[in-house]
Amino acid sequence: MFAFLADSLLWILFVLALAGGWWMNLLGLPGNWIIVGIAAATAWLAPEHFRLSMSPTIVYVLVGLALLGEGVEFLAGALGVKRAGGSRRGAIYSLGGGLAGGIVGMFVGLPIPIIGSAIAAVLCASLGAMAGAVIGENSIGRETGHSLQIGKAAFWGRLFGTLGKTAVGAIMVVIAAVASIL
Repeated sequence: MFAFLADSLLWILFVLALAGGWWMNLLGLPGNWIIVGIAAATAWLAPEHFRLSMSPTIVYVLVGLALLGEGVEFLAGALGVKRAGGSRRGAIYSLGGGLAGGIVGMFVGLPIPIIGSAIAAVLCASLGAMAGAVIGENSIGRETGHSLQIGKAAFWGRLFGTLGKTAVGAIMVVIAAVASIL
């Protein structure tokens, strides 16, 4: 009985740690890679008789999904700029602006408990991507109206990229949680 309760408690802590990693995606941090790290530690460090055991194959699947999530996030932002007719400089500035905006957003949202930082980080990262794209396009002589159109595309690309990466992270959490008890 005690072993079952201990194993159940460990599984709950494991799932909470996975959920924490997933949450970090919304803050602009590498949450999917934290999920991979937690799963890898479980696969290679947990004794086999524990309820929390995981196949290394699952860890490799999670690595593949984490790469997919990064690809979705990166490509959505860059393609948003490119599709709107933006330059390479606009795309690079958009990436930098998105990173800076995400960091600022974490602190802007602090007064609102739990979800404030996540919502602010996602929105500020998207706004930062927009600002970066506009600055990048203006720096090569594009007119402001066209730069704003490219900036809007960068905003939506970053927003959908972050949401796509977060969706992949949710799939990773479910796979790891289920695989750890099978």
